[in-house]
Amino acid sequence: MRNRSLHATLEAFTEQAAFELASDTAGGAEIAFEVIESPGARTPLYCYRPLTDQFIGQRLGSLEHLTTYLPAARGLQALGGVEEYLHARGEPRPPDDSAERADAVLRAFLGRVFADASEFGFEPERFERAYRELEAAVYEGRSLCAVLVPVHGLALESTELALGGGLSLVRGDALDDAPPEAVWSGSGRRERPNVLALLTLEDQPPDADSDGRAPASLAAARLRFRRLLTALRLFDSPRISLGAAAWSRADAGAWQLVALGGSGRAHGASCVIAEEQEDELRGFCNLMVRRAPGSGEVAWALSRFEMGCERIAPFEALTDHLLALRALLEPEGPNSGRVTQRLAAICARDHERAALAERVAHAISLERALMAGIAPAGPGADELVGELAEHLRALLRDVLCGHLDSDLVSVADRLLADALGDERSALAAPG
Repeated sequence: MRNRSLHATLEAFTEQAAFELASDTAGGAEIAFEVIESPGARTPLYCYRPLTDQFIGQRLGSLEHLTTYLPAARGLQALGGVEEYLHARGEPRPPDDSAERADAVLRAFLGRVFADASEFGFEPERFERAYRELEAAVYEGRSLCAVLVPVHGLALESTELALGGGLSLVRGDALDDAPPEAVWSGSGRRERPNVLALLTLEDQPPDADSDGRAPASLAAARLRFRRLLTALRLFDSPRISLGAAAWSRADAGAWQLVALGGSGRAHGASCVIAEEQEDELRGFCNLMVRRAPGSGEVAWALSRFEMGCERIAPFEALTDHLLALRALLEPEGPNSGRVTQRLAAICARDHERAALAERVAHAISLERALMAGIAPAGPGADELVGELAEHLRALLRDVLCGHLDSDLVSVADRLLADALGDERSALAAPG
């Protein structure tokens, strides 16, 4: 196996597809058969051969709704050499469009897995045989580059979570030849191995005029890891971080240490991704790739949120998170004092809004004390900063997912106006 991530995404898709196709046949869908002559017999003998390829091709559209379809398709779209596989499977003219080409590969691959089968059930031996054929065709004469980096503050219940496009999250103890420094790095005594972000992509040597810069494959890995980190922080916790160092290798060569750049420090206990959350996380990461803003208030606030997550000490992040909230909720400027009420309107229930607005105001006063060089005092200060970060994370996540309109000022003012109207109605009610 040369591409662990592709193997994992195709295996997950094939398992779900087998269940879906088996459900179709159990529901009455019939596989057509053709009559063929058995070779080598003196007297002509005939047998029935199921037209499995045809059956799968007719249902590929319905398989696109599976949660594992998009990661598998994207992994194939980013893969070079799939035309050779389609030629080997009898496709004379592979589609020019990358999405259509990925669909053609998935159809051909499923057809190979279930070749001559009249029933659909996932059999590891059939899958492994089909996958070896795929890799043999795709990677002939090509070189792969693998890059991995520890993810601190994250834990997996399963051994591996394929995210698509060659990217996976893998428990360190499940990757047999992973560098021990990557598996067990981090502050303090490690009671469990790190989760590793593993990216496999086609290797691209540095350009002749690169002046010693990193090869394109490593630059691509840095970008993919950065996007993954943003998605993980928005999905679960701002406390997640990447290791400062990564390891890369070409094909089955030795792992080489490479600089990745710091990404803060994990605070507190690890966030555990349960098995039932994996599809949600996979979909969320793919959604972030499509919907991450390139400009505007949300993009700026997201950048400030990331800056706050990079800070070593919690109070160093306070200004970053307040600036992000002001960009989203206070276009009139900080002197207006509107951010407290607007944040409370969106993030708290009616009876809890006053208390949240008071805590936000207290956080602003702590920021002023820090700017004056006064160390914050009093119990619960760190928790207050963490609460502010969680509210910012929730706002950004809901906006990027489409649950909230990006014009948060209008959303908050409408909620405040509705609350005021309800209060006036209650006061005007008789008795």
